[in-house]
Amino acid sequence: MIDRAPPVSPALIPSLIWSLSWALILSTTLGCRPDPDPPPPSDASGVTVTHATPAVAFTPEERATILTLSPLPPTPPDPTNAVADDPAAARLGQFLFFDTRLSADGNVSCATCHDPALAFTDGRRLGQGLAELTRHSMGLANVAHNRWFFWDGRADTLWAQALGPIEDEREHGTTRVGVARVLAEDPALRDAYEAIFGPLPPLADVSRFPVAARAVIDDPAHPHHVAWTAMSEADRDAIDGVFANVGKAIAAYERRLRSDRSPFDRFVAGLRSGDADDLAALPETAQRGLRLFIGRANCTLCHFGPNFTDGEFHSTGVAPLAGGALFDPGRYDGITRLQADPFNAAGPHADATGVSAEAAASKVRSVIRSPDSWGQFKTPSLREVARTAPYMHEGQFDSLTRVVRHYATLEGAVMPSHHQEQLLVPLDLTEQEQSDIVAFLEHLSSEPLPDHLLAAPEDPRHPTGP
Repeated sequence: MIDRAPPVSPALIPSLIWSLSWALILSTTLGCRPDPDPPPPSDASGVTVTHATPAVAFTPEERATILTLSPLPPTPPDPTNAVADDPAAARLGQFLFFDTRLSADGNVSCATCHDPALAFTDGRRLGQGLAELTRHSMGLANVAHNRWFFWDGRADTLWAQALGPIEDEREHGTTRVGVARVLAEDPALRDAYEAIFGPLPPLADVSRFPVAARAVIDDPAHPHHVAWTAMSEADRDAIDGVFANVGKAIAAYERRLRSDRSPFDRFVAGLRSGDADDLAALPETAQRGLRLFIGRANCTLCHFGPNFTDGEFHSTGVAPLAGGALFDPGRYDGITRLQADPFNAAGPHADATGVSAEAAASKVRSVIRSPDSWGQFKTPSLREVARTAPYMHEGQFDSLTRVVRHYATLEGAVMPSHHQEQLLVPLDLTEQEQSDIVAFLEHLSSEPLPDHLLAAPEDPRHPTGP
């Protein structure tokens, strides 16, 4: 037999409903319900903090790798350049960067191949000064972070890099004595130079200082070299000092050309903070490209760190513009030129003081020239890459799509037969994956530099200087 409760009288039902309703109201009023969601966290100032997540679910390991790519650290010091961070030197250097008088025909300046409107490149396959060059002009974004300079690394300091084109007959085509004369004959330039570096030599004495003279080691019969060797050793040293100072001033300006505020940098900041707006700076397709870049495509093998380069040299397998076999020795000749350069970090014109300066000089002496370096070229930074087409050391590829396709397929690749480097293998990326990587690369360009860095100042003299 099953016990049953006695039946409820129909007359009591309305009272029961009324009692249950009040019980429900009281339980709600007295808090007899689940706790509400906790309020969103706030920072120390009381501002609500939201923690959004990126469109792509990166693993903890992928996040850790991404965080190594931003932010760009402060510009490193240059122990070989005493005026590297001197505002007066930077102003003088900026004026000289745009000054076409530092060329044989008065039409070429540093900005000819490094146009601020083109992210400090020239938009050409091959550079063009007084004549066409054999390599593509490299960009200058974050150039002060470089370990070596030029495609072949033939310079080891930013100021030495600035000097090479000035005396190259295909580029500026002038001479170091000619440059010193430009400074001496312009009162504003003379004032600016001497306020920083001290008095210029007595260039009005043409018996001591010819109109045009420079060292031409590989052509001792050249008129410039004949005039150079006719000068006294003391006068040659004085001119070399002026020439080195010009390079140091230009380098002081170029050190200010930073690219560190790209959408990618905002995205990385968002990964750290959880800020939804920062995370949205990198669209989903670019986030997918980022995952490939640091993962299966293994682009970070050569393009790592906040400046997206290992700073070293590799064979890319890209065929020459003219077709056929590889002919440019690249790093192999670059090392010879580096060690013979009197303006390198181990030379007499480097402002060498301290342990770091000795390390810079030692780098030059210890670099090894081996057959493996034949045909290798420097890994460029990828910052501003979307604005610096065409690409590769001869400008062989006109788009990022073509660059990525090369590494995805290695179609038409040409490698030195003696080369031991085995980094290149086809990535076997789908068309969509290649497109995603391009989308990521397109988000590595920064906000524009301030206008005051994009043209020559009206006066080379620093307004607050001596």
